[in-house]
Amino acid sequence: MLNQRTQPYRFILASASPRRQQFFKDIQLDVKIDLKPIDEIYPDELRFTEITDYLAELKSKPFVSTLQEYDVLITSDTLVWHDDKALGKPNTYAEAFAMLQSLANATHEVITSVTFTTVAGHTTINDVSKVTIGPITEDEIHYYLEQHQPYDKAGSYGIQDWFGFVGVQRIEGSYPNVMGLPIEKVYRYIVEHYTHAHDTY
Repeated sequence: MLNQRTQPYRFILASASPRRQQFFKDIQLDVKIDLKPIDEIYPDELRFTEITDYLAELKSKPFVSTLQEYDVLITSDTLVWHDDKALGKPNTYAEAFAMLQSLANATHEVITSVTFTTVAGHTTINDVSKVTIGPITEDEIHYYLEQHQPYDKAGSYGIQDWFGFVGVQRIEGSYPNVMGLPIEKVYRYIVEHYTHAHDTY
């Protein structure tokens, strides 16, 4: 349905995440996957949503000169915010272990920003979900890291895998946002900006 309603726009998703790619399949919007490497470095003074907004917009910059009329580039960034600091993707086993230890018996926030870029400019939206983790033992953390190797995930865990099943006690806000994309907000933004006003379902 969404494919027909968004003509003649062409959507480009700059993300290797299979979870994000699946979200677009689920809302029946065809996207072209295009990846360009970039150093995800942000100024130290940025806080909270400022970080993900900055990185989502930064990821769009390598594409700007190649965009054509009706191209809509979608870039995004997700991080975990805990104890007044950002937790991104872990670089080592020890770093991942320390992250998960710090999240046990506490509530953290998962932030995702999404940037829509066209030849006319860009707009960034974001979403924040609160996740409460219960008690997790060191043995359980070791098991999870060895079996699931969550090194591609902010905060070192996936809400949709073993750690999410046994560790998460409560979520306040969007569940898809914790998976890496607030797809309900993305869908509504696309409907509002890239479909025809006279279209009906």
